[in-house]
Amino acid sequence: MTLPSFLSVHSDGTLLAVKLQPRASANEIGEPLGDALRIKVTAPPVDSAANEALVQLLADTLDCSRRQVELIRGHASRRKVIKLHGLRAEAVLRKLVHHLTPDSAAEKGFT
Repeated sequence: MTLPSFLSVHSDGTLLAVKLQPRASANEIGEPLGDALRIKVTAPPVDSAANEALVQLLADTLDCSRRQVELIRGHASRRKVIKLHGLRAEAVLRKLVHHLTPDSAAEKGFT
């Protein structure tokens, strides 16, 4: 399986490049945008609320604990890098695709 450019293998997990859209109408995994995956959260970008919502959404989507999802870069930016501790890149990609319908997965470039 070829990995998309927003995922990269790291020694103890996977790095995920994200472009976060706060104040969205719903929390959802969006489409790839160049070298980042668009993720939308309803929380505003105030007092780390959007960052916390991002971490929680990823933990729920990837069925892992919140402590396995670490924001390592981009705390005050829309472009972020997330480290997923102990998760293989192929498993992360499968779980991201699993939360999309087949049509939207194809539309969003996951197939």
